[in-house]
Amino acid sequence: MSENMISVKNLSKKYIIAHQQEQSSSYKALRDVIADGATSFAKAFIKPSGKKMPNPTREEFWALKDVSFEIQQGEAIGVIGRNGAGKSTLLKVLSRITEPTKGRIAIKGRVASLLEVGTGFHPELTGRENIYLNGSVLGMSRVEIKKKFDEIVAFAEVEKFLDTPVKRYSSGMYVRLAFSVAAHLEPEILIVDEVLAVGDSAFQKKCLGKMGDVATKEGRTVLFVSHSMQAIAQLTKRCILLSKGNIQFDGHTGKAVQLYLAGQKDESASPAYYQAPVNKTGNHVAWVRAHTSEEEGIHCWGNPITFEFALHVTEPHESLRFSFQIVNFLQQPICIFWFFESDAPFCREPGIFILRCEIPKFRLYMGSYTLTTWFSNRRSETLLESLKEICPFEVTMHTFERPEYQWQADECLYLEDAIWQTVEKH
Repeated sequence: MSENMISVKNLSKKYIIAHQQEQSSSYKALRDVIADGATSFAKAFIKPSGKKMPNPTREEFWALKDVSFEIQQGEAIGVIGRNGAGKSTLLKVLSRITEPTKGRIAIKGRVASLLEVGTGFHPELTGRENIYLNGSVLGMSRVEIKKKFDEIVAFAEVEKFLDTPVKRYSSGMYVRLAFSVAAHLEPEILIVDEVLAVGDSAFQKKCLGKMGDVATKEGRTVLFVSHSMQAIAQLTKRCILLSKGNIQFDGHTGKAVQLYLAGQKDESASPAYYQAPVNKTGNHVAWVRAHTSEEEGIHCWGNPITFEFALHVTEPHESLRFSFQIVNFLQQPICIFWFFESDAPFCREPGIFILRCEIPKFRLYMGSYTLTTWFSNRRSETLLESLKEICPFEVTMHTFERPEYQWQADECLYLEDAIWQTVEKH
């Protein structure tokens, strides 16, 4: 059985927020200072003994409130939540950058953190010197660091700039070297915040692969914060969803991501329907409807489905084109459909025209889906309108039973028809 590397019990972190008093200004006369002093002096004698008087200029803010969890050796854990949920505060407390207000944290092993661009390196030192400095902070000898040096430099792709002070590095170069140092100097626990978003897509992919290797092949613990649900799903099997400083969910990543995305949705949005704002002008999509097999945007796998798009055209043109994608809950495009007909009615005259796309057998696996649309003028290469995350609908498997095994949310993207045969032994 794996041992606990991180144990957090009833962790809370409080900050004091200062507020400016109403009708105050940056300028204060001497009489105002004297009056404020006299008021404060009077309050000290007037207030009841042993009771605190409320201070309107100061407010308590709990960034974390009674957070508890345990992480075992070799686990890769995702931490997600909206802005202000407490993700960065949690990582800073675990990295010993800030102290908790309440609670207890037990950490076994060395911790390497990559939290913000600019942290962990001395700006006046060169890339080479900072590699050795970070290794020393982690308790490694110079010989141990030297063994990893070439791997660090090769991964970061900064060979030409090793002897340049890091204050002259671009943010991308800085993050590449910082991540490479943190991942290769063999800490028992690797903590990575959203900082990887600074790098290009190729390096992000490289980092995700390295973090996966750190957890699965090297048996180390990874804590990863990201707003990319695709990256979280790729790297982790367990995820902690934070909301207003509390743990809303701690469990399977797929479920955590679904809960997170459900919380991001506009509550006023109608299932399987989209309506354009009434004041919208020019060529645009007036409304979209998904005709699902059941009400409330629920569609049973394998049934036909029809999507309707009402195009509001005020300026017809022979090169008007329309297309749409079906996108899953991880924001991954699953399939694309297009209507490219130069002699279509909306290319010749103004009006509202309905495009209907029917899929005879909808094979996408169970899950939550939305649509992304493009309406464009191909000749002038002008994108007239692009809508994202509209017309939400849900695919279910409830009309299909699978003996012995229940349907699992992350088994596949789509199901294909197949014919099985038992072949006789020769």
